[in-house]
Amino acid sequence: MALDADFRRQLEGYGLTTAEILYRLPDHPVLLQSYLWQEYDVAPDFPNLRKFLDFWSHKLDGVLDTIRVAHRGLIRPAEFKAVDGMFRLH
Repeated sequence: MALDADFRRQLEGYGLTTAEILYRLPDHPVLLQSYLWQEYDVAPDFPNLRKFLDFWSHKLDGVLDTIRVAHRGLIRPAEFKAVDGMFRLH
């Protein structure tokens, strides 16, 4: 049985990361727009978020203003136990 890719990433230390990105509209720089980004990433370096923000700053017109980050590891080593079998209830 193959593991789900997201579950495997959680076992490797990835956690769900949410970033609220406030940016200035190119045509109306006094206005702020909000963008919500969510992905599995590794704290505290957040390589996926950094890659996305690098792409944003080089390829998109909206100037970044504020970034708020929330991160939660969904599976911790103390919570995960390997089992020897699988049981099904009908």
